[in-house]
Amino acid sequence: MKKFEEMKFNIGALKGISAKNIEEHLKLYVGYVKHTNLILEKIDELAQDAEKNAYALGEVQRRFGFEYNGMRNHEVYFESLSSGVKNLTDGALKKAIEAEWGAFEKWLNRFKAIALTRGIGWAMLYYDRKEKRLLSTWVDEQHLGQLQDCTLILGLDMWEHAFVYDYPISEKKKYVEAFFENLNWEVVEENFKKAQ
Repeated sequence: MKKFEEMKFNIGALKGISAKNIEEHLKLYVGYVKHTNLILEKIDELAQDAEKNAYALGEVQRRFGFEYNGMRNHEVYFESLSSGVKNLTDGALKKAIEAEWGAFEKWLNRFKAIALTRGIGWAMLYYDRKEKRLLSTWVDEQHLGQLQDCTLILGLDMWEHAFVYDYPISEKKKYVEAFFENLNWEVVEENFKKAQ
């Protein structure tokens, strides 16, 4: 069986997000890759006698979505912090944001508000390929509420592990601001271009 491999990211010094926090966060990502592979192996093993292992197989299969989405969400997240800060251009992504929300700042304020949703999860910007439009939403944990047939353009990790070395939970708004100060919009724009 082909295994998923961890991606390597070119994350330099960030403003407001420490190297320690990134280092620990990357360890978690490596764990998602590892567990995605282990679960697929376990599913193959249990499926050899699916009737006997029906309960265990169902539970492991449910866990697969959690681990797999954890892997993929983090890849989008870390890529957007790689290769230095790059500003958003007046290109297709900005125009799509403005078409959907009226103004970039209006979308940004809304997205930041989504990020401050109580609980653990992700603030997500998706491209809906069927409707050819952008959607912003909250995803619980990392697998509950993913939007069907939509491509992730930008993901902001709002689990405590994403900021706990730098900010207490009561100051997670500072982490959200730091994320956007360090964003490589070229990566986000490329995600948008590929999604279309």
